[in-house]
Amino acid sequence: MTHRPGATTRSGVPARPGGAPAGLRPGWLVAGLVAVAVALVVGVSLGPVSLPPLSVAAELLNLIPGVRLDSGLSEREIAIVTELRLPRAVLGLLVGGLLALAGGCYQGVFRNPLADPYLLGVAAGAGLAVTTVIALGGAALGAMPVTVPLAAFGGALGAVLMTYLLGSAQGRHRSPVTLILAGVAVSAFLSAGQTYLLQRNADSIQQVYSWLLGRLATAGWGDVRMVLPYFVITVAVVLLHRREIDVLSLGDDEATSLGLHPQRSRYLLIAAASLGTAAAVAAAGLIGFVGIIVPHALRLLAGSSYRVILPLSLLFGGAFLTLTDVVARTVAAPGEIPIGVVTALLGGPFFVLVLRTSRRLTV
Repeated sequence: MTHRPGATTRSGVPARPGGAPAGLRPGWLVAGLVAVAVALVVGVSLGPVSLPPLSVAAELLNLIPGVRLDSGLSEREIAIVTELRLPRAVLGLLVGGLLALAGGCYQGVFRNPLADPYLLGVAAGAGLAVTTVIALGGAALGAMPVTVPLAAFGGALGAVLMTYLLGSAQGRHRSPVTLILAGVAVSAFLSAGQTYLLQRNADSIQQVYSWLLGRLATAGWGDVRMVLPYFVITVAVVLLHRREIDVLSLGDDEATSLGLHPQRSRYLLIAAASLGTAAAVAAAGLIGFVGIIVPHALRLLAGSSYRVILPLSLLFGGAFLTLTDVVARTVAAPGEIPIGVVTALLGGPFFVLVLRTSRRLTV
């Protein structure tokens, strides 16, 4: 049996010419791992005290059991690497990977090229929940209790549900723009609630405001340990079900005929993506457009199958945010630009480009 370009396999997964299912090529996987390694070394090397990249790479390799290399760094410099910069760089990898993975997942589940945690109101819902915990419960951002990401998860799920219901008002014939407009409306509503809450608790404004703009500042490994369990759960669920997203892209009727339960798969994937978004927001604040930039760039370069897009979004999303953080803390040194501002400057024009070039959009 032969397949035409653009055809699908029996399971509904996009296929390459010749009948082989579109899958993750080893070259792209290696490229993603190299991007992560480069971002990690660059993120640890650059700062108020610049360190030689090769020495930093050697010191990072020394963290592997059984490896012992002479990095040439002093004890003070080693402490800077392992206790200050490395936790921040690793947090950037986790948060960026989660946001890019969630963006790709939402785009596939909603069959909408513009879906993104920030634009769907998911980040705003998580942000309102975290603000509530901080303002009313007195949680400190530097030592975040377990209630913060759990509250963010509840807020994220509530927001995506509101957006989905509001965007479904036009029925099955709604355009992709409708869902985004619903997300904008939900975000505005939740942001108004957040502003009111901060006005009623003025002592929390400065603490919450710096967090809202997005930041990866960390005093150690605490935030990394907080995000890691949610990262593992989100990545496991989404990647294990990434083939189902390819099937969902065919439509519910076709997916059902192929033996898939569309609503059950959709709810599971939405919950997993919202959990990852909530953990990212709780740790780093509102960082927009990562879920638009990374999956779309990969879709243009590596193919349209979510079997390819999602694992690569995880790798390149982490590398992207870590390198963006380097820009945020060096371009205006000794000051620091909020990382959310940098991603917005990059993501705004990219969003306009996607909006103009997407053939699926109708107003």
